[in-house]
Amino acid sequence: MTNKGSITVFLALILSLILSLVCTSIESVRMAAARTQILSGLDIGLYSLFGQYDRELLEEYDLFFLNASGDSGNLNLGAVYDELESYMKPVLNQNSQNLSVAQGGFTGYRLATDEDGEVFYRQAVKYVRDTLGSRGVEMILDRFQEKQEQVGRAEEAGKQAEEKNTLENYDTEMEAAAKNSEEAARQEEEAAGENGGEEENFSSGEQTSGENFSDGRTDVQVVNPIPVLKRIRKMGLLDLIVPAEKGISDNEVKKGELLSGRSVQQGMSMPGTVKKDNSYSSRLLFQQYLSDKLGNYMEPASGGLRYQMEYLLCGKNSDRENLKSVAGRLLLIREGVNAACLLADSGKRAQIQGLALAIASGFLIPPAAVIIEAALLLCWSFAESILDLRELMHGGKVSLIKSPSDWQISLENLPDLLEGLDTQRKSSEDGISYEDYLQILLLSQSKEDKLERGMDMVELSVRKTTGREGFRLDHCIEAAEISVDVKANGRRTYTVTKQYGYI
Repeated sequence: MTNKGSITVFLALILSLILSLVCTSIESVRMAAARTQILSGLDIGLYSLFGQYDRELLEEYDLFFLNASGDSGNLNLGAVYDELESYMKPVLNQNSQNLSVAQGGFTGYRLATDEDGEVFYRQAVKYVRDTLGSRGVEMILDRFQEKQEQVGRAEEAGKQAEEKNTLENYDTEMEAAAKNSEEAARQEEEAAGENGGEEENFSSGEQTSGENFSDGRTDVQVVNPIPVLKRIRKMGLLDLIVPAEKGISDNEVKKGELLSGRSVQQGMSMPGTVKKDNSYSSRLLFQQYLSDKLGNYMEPASGGLRYQMEYLLCGKNSDRENLKSVAGRLLLIREGVNAACLLADSGKRAQIQGLALAIASGFLIPPAAVIIEAALLLCWSFAESILDLRELMHGGKVSLIKSPSDWQISLENLPDLLEGLDTQRKSSEDGISYEDYLQILLLSQSKEDKLERGMDMVELSVRKTTGREGFRLDHCIEAAEISVDVKANGRRTYTVTKQYGYI
């Protein structure tokens, strides 16, 4: 009889073990479900948070950034984290799980301006690469690379011509030539007197002075255009080339208002640092991005500095100064191009030499012909360049290398340059526009300058929107790493860490 209860004891022991195993399994599954729910909650929280990207940056500049500026205008990570928790809570409260966030925060984040703007740069480059495709870089190179070399040589030639100060030294050199001529004539008279010869009057009894040869006309009615062109060169360049009906923007900014003029907020390091992209193809794509997104004189921006591409080149704090600097560079380029065309054209060179000799002879200073010839060459190339720039500023195109048929102003019409500013200029269908020149000049600009100044312009443009006057790119998050401690069912605390970034 004692053996009859043995099976009952055995089953009781087995059932207790099975029950313990079942309970443990249930609890394990419950905890695993809790952990899965926590991970899902953090994922959904991050997706929802980064779904609040800055709409204006996306619509205007095709950039994805999360604006973390608070009401005070400072970087407010606390508010961003609180928003993340608000997205997590509905997920954590589902099912029968008792889940609650104990604590959490950012363990890393990356701002648009981090790595000297490399974060901003790679988004812009990626957008253009995705838009243009593999042929985009080749298209840009085919369009501008060869012209860049030609423009560079022309600008250097223009600088060298201006550095000679031909027109600035014109009066002094003419006076010196006149004195030398008078001294030579006096010596000849003295020699003739000693030889008993008769004196020959080379000056017709008139004293030659700097004023006589600068008055514009000689005794034989040869018009000297040099004094007129000297006066025109002293006029404001923008007044000569900018259409009066369009005018010039007077917008300006203070240096401290720009990203480049203040201390920039830095992000917190996180795994996967952003590597510098210094490839030539990326620089070309970034420049194309800037050209597509920023304004210039022909198509001004609506807020901040309106001539934004000009700012990329010159970095001045006002539209007028930036436009003036660009116009000055274009003038040097066109002077170099036009002077080379004059020297290569035997017909025009002969005209210059003939007029120089006529003016020198009329002043009774034949040795001054060389001085006058150099001044005439500079005046003619300058006048032609003014017409070129005026055509560019009116939206036309100008040939990079001119043929005789492209030439606009004759040597005889140089004194009437101001009267023919709009009647003598003409556009070239196969020429280069003002925007093309901006692109070509930007090719030689450093990546650092274009990036820093480009961010300046994006920031200023966003600030024109009502309510966004305090917008800062260094408050815009591109990626973040967040760690959260969640208490599950009052027993165990799980720590989960996740990263999310737009790229």
